[in-house]
Formats: sequence, C-alpha cells, structure tokens
Amino acid sequence: MFEKTMEGTKIDRAVLAGLNSPALSREQNASEASLEELEALLETAGGECVGTVLQNKATPDPRTFLGEGKVQEVKQLVEGTGAGLVILDNDLSPSQQRVLTETLGVQVLDRSALILDIFAQRARTSEGRLQVELAQYKYLLPRLTSMWSHLERQEGAIGTRGPGETQLETDRRLIRKKITKLEEELREVRRVRATQRQRREKNEVPVVAIVGYTNAGKSTLLNCLTGAGIPANNRLFDTLDTTTRTLELSDTCTVLISDTVGFISKLPHHLVEAFKATLEELEYADLLLHVIDGSDPLWKEQAEVVERLITELNAWETPRLEVFNKRDLVEGDILPHGEDVVALSAKTGEGIDQLLDKLRRRLDKGTLRVKLAIPYDQGGLVDMLYREAKVESVEYGESIEVEALCAPKVLGRVKEFVTEGWKPEKEFWED
Repeated sequence: MFEKTMEGTKIDRAVLAGLNSPALSREQNASEASLEELEALLETAGGECVGTVLQNKATPDPRTFLGEGKVQEVKQLVEGTGAGLVILDNDLSPSQQRVLTETLGVQVLDRSALILDIFAQRARTSEGRLQVELAQYKYLLPRLTSMWSHLERQEGAIGTRGPGETQLETDRRLIRKKITKLEEELREVRRVRATQRQRREKNEVPVVAIVGYTNAGKSTLLNCLTGAGIPANNRLFDTLDTTTRTLELSDTCTVLISDTVGFISKLPHHLVEAFKATLEELEYADLLLHVIDGSDPLWKEQAEVVERLITELNAWETPRLEVFNKRDLVEGDILPHGEDVVALSAKTGEGIDQLLDKLRRRLDKGTLRVKLAIPYDQGGLVDMLYREAKVESVEYGESIEVEALCAPKVLGRVKEFVTEGWKPEKEFWED
C-alpha cells in the first residue's frame, strides 16, 4: 500500500478525517484524541499527516459519510497540500469508499485498512503472516465490486454484457477459496497449540500472558523479566509475533510468560478473528498481566478497550494483575495501588521486584524439592512421579532414591517416603 522508491520508502502525504456523530457507537466515533492516534498509526506505516478534518454531524451521510460540504473541504485540503491519500478514522462501507475515492481523486482508506497494512509490514513468523493475510482477504472480499467499477459501467451496453460480472465472480471465488485454505492452516495451528497446552498442563507449568494497549511497554517488560531481547521501540504495533520465554520465580517455580499482540481501539473485527489462533492462549493462561501506560492521560479509556477485547476472547474469568508501566514518566505517587496492582518502570527496572513477589504469591503453589526413599515393592510410585512431578534424579540402592519437584497433592501420596525437603508440621499435601 505504501510505495517504495529507489532511495528508500516513499513518504505518503495523507489527510486524516473523521466523523463524530451521536448515531455512531462510542467505539466508532472519531475525536481529536483518536485522530492523534490515527496520525501515530500513519507514521508507523511510513506516512506523514499534512492535515486533519473532524466533522460533527447528527448522522453519517449514507453516500459520502462525511457530508458533501465537508468532503469538498477535504478535497481543497488535499489539493492544497499535495496529499495522495485520505484516511478516515471511521469504518467506511465499500460504496462510501468508492464515492470518496472518485470525488477526492486520491486513494481513500479507513482506519481498518491502515491497521491491516501495518500488520502486514510487521508480521515476521509464518503464523503471523497467515493471520494477517486471512484478515486482508476478508476485508477485501466485500470491496471487490468497487475495485471492478470500471467494468461494471459496461454492463447493460450492447455487446458488453457479462465481462465485468464474470471477472468479479471469478475473483470472489478465488478469494473465498484462498480464505478457506488459510482458515484450514490456522485450524492446524490451533491443533498444535492445543497439543502444546496439554503438555504444559500435564507438567503443571503455569502460563502468564502479557496483554495491553499497543505501545504500553509489553515487550520491554518481557525483556526486563526474561532477557528475551525482542525489539521494543516507541511506536505502535512494533511487535506482532508472540514471544514465549521461561521465567524462574523461585527454585521450585518456573512459569512460561508470553508477549501478545497489542490492542487498540477500533481494532478490525477480521483481525481479531484471524488472531484468535494466537489470542485464545489468553483463555487458557493462569494469569494475565494487563500492562497499562500510566503516563498516558487516556490510560483509563485504553484499559477499557483492552478489557472489552479480553471479554470478547472469552478470557474475562482469567485472573489478572494490572501493571502500570512507565512509572518513571509520572510525577508523584498518583498511580493506583492495591493487591492486584503494581506500578513499575520496565525501562529502568523500578518496581520489578514487587511484580515478581506478586507473581510468586499467585503462581508458586507450594511445590517442593524433596528426596524420597521408595521401597521396591512400591515401585509404581516412581512411575507416578514421572507422570505428575518433575523427577530430577533416580538411584537404585537399598531402596529407590528419588529427588523430585512435587506439588502438594503429589506429596500427599508419597509423604511417608520423604527423607528430606519438608517439615512434618507443615502439611503441604493438604489443600
């Protein structure tokens, strides 16, 4: 979408426009704040904003969305600035997009198309590219008619009936076939993830998922906790592909912690659907770390967007900690406090110890490293330990000497054979 020249990436000059209307949902309305965010998205995609227009109107115009007068204002701004692109902060219907393109004489996109373009640039793994490609095709399918409008105008003329419709239907069939293929490949991704999840559950490895608004500092936090070394730049959607690392909370508690794609208001529905293969991990996580940019004046609104998407992804019951990041940019002690809240700076490391302490109290379920002397006639217990605990060593002498990491429920079954690693007055095997 954004062209390249021999010298490098061409900077597309764009005019941004939006509609604020009582007839639209709060999620779909444009505002000065959302236009600023749209400008940041444009910069992330490689473009430059040369003007903005915000229309306040009772209801969207069914033909031009903005209204004839405001469209002429946008056209004058396009001509005056030499912009080659107009981006709407709201979602446009295919027909509205076609009319605006014809009227303005430049390419017209909506917010969803811009976000899809950014995702296409950022996706690195094969899974990420599959998900973005599926979302792009689903976005494109209903817009094919406007793309073939030059052939549609021929329909009905003597000697020209058919070609436009035939080509349009051919393209629709090819895209539907491609969508079906991509959905099958993503179902295979889900199957593999389900197998991996079963293995983790069998080994009782807790899973922590980092979620949050884009550019809240999720990747920086993962790097700080695990030394993951993933790129963490100050721009929207810098990281799309999920990264999972191990985090040692204590000698007996290791967790898997994953960074997920950032959320944003007006995130395209097709994109959420396509990324469910990745984001369904939220539903099965033991704990969510909801990272919030505490330095952003709009952090409450951003947190609400994340909570709505968590609910949409069926993860509303998953326990979570609210992590207010960028504490170093906030003056005074004004960030929220509480049992399920921690304020920190992933950049400087301030507050990380407090977060680790809360993670230990949430996820360390009393697992102990113990030594056992198991009689040979109780050898079946060794098989049970291999299945339900983490066996570190086995030696065969007068008895079977086992060293293992055991959860409380496993300790309850082998307590009489424990020789080292727990105190009788602490009945760890009890719930």
